Amino acid sequence: MSNMSPRLLQMPRFVRFGIAIDTASEWGWLALLAVALWPTWWWMGQRMVDGSDDPLGVLALAALGALLWQHRLRLRAAPRLGFQVTALAGVILTTAVHNQLPDLLVGLIGLLSLAAGLLAFLPARVAVTPVLGLSVLSLPLLASLQFYAGFPLRVVTAEASRWLLALTHTVERSGASLVVDGQLIIVDAPCSGVQMAWLGYFTACAVALATGRDNRSFVVRLPVVGLLVLLGNVLRNTVLVSLQVSGNSLPGWGHDSVGLVVLGTVCAGIAWAMGTSVSRERAAS
Repeated sequence: MSNMSPRLLQMPRFVRFGIAIDTASEWGWLALLAVALWPTWWWMGQRMVDGSDDPLGVLALAALGALLWQHRLRLRAAPRLGFQVTALAGVILTTAVHNQLPDLLVGLIGLLSLAAGLLAFLPARVAVTPVLGLSVLSLPLLASLQFYAGFPLRVVTAEASRWLLALTHTVERSGASLVVDGQLIIVDAPCSGVQMAWLGYFTACAVALATGRDNRSFVVRLPVVGLLVLLGNVLRNTVLVSLQVSGNSLPGWGHDSVGLVVLGTVCAGIAWAMGTSVSRERAAS
């Protein structure tokens, strides 16, 4: 044994690398993960600075940061290996496909990798799906959603509003336009409900994490989120169109006020749907 070469006793480099990762502190590992994603942060920052997208993603990133801070004293000393490997593989893939795939897709891979890194250290009771949801919502994706889904959503909104307006008006629909009592009303991009949908799903994810909801109960309530957003957007559109054709068109601030009231009501309803049964279960126990 004493004649064995010291070279043979040395561990392979990849083994030493794995041990270094496994023994790194949770904060050091997460910091390294965040630094490795710097091209994604740069691209996201540019999207917000040049005005090509709304900066709502910052709220989702702040919510992830608040979640990490909330559990800072309960972070796992031994990370969950599956999530840790997924995070590492995702960062490597993000680097490999940079400038090879669309920036939004590369950013999605990067932020899902970040979510996996967080989940590796967060307590097991933290639900996975709302964390993944917040990571997706962190992306500057509202402009893309408006481009691809905006028109179909406007058509759905116009059709639903037509049914309601037909109770008291003569209404016809063509695409995303309505002819109400002979007046042409166009359901334009701001009326698609994309921003309301983003805020609705953000509320759902944030409340689910704040109340400790599990994965299954969170997922089964997601259709309620979509339904409340759709109903809220249809109601807002119907009220504004009805006021306009009746000669009581609101000024800009009034239009915005109606939108904010409806948005607040929708988000409150989503928060209730996501949090109320958890509160009852805790009270019962």
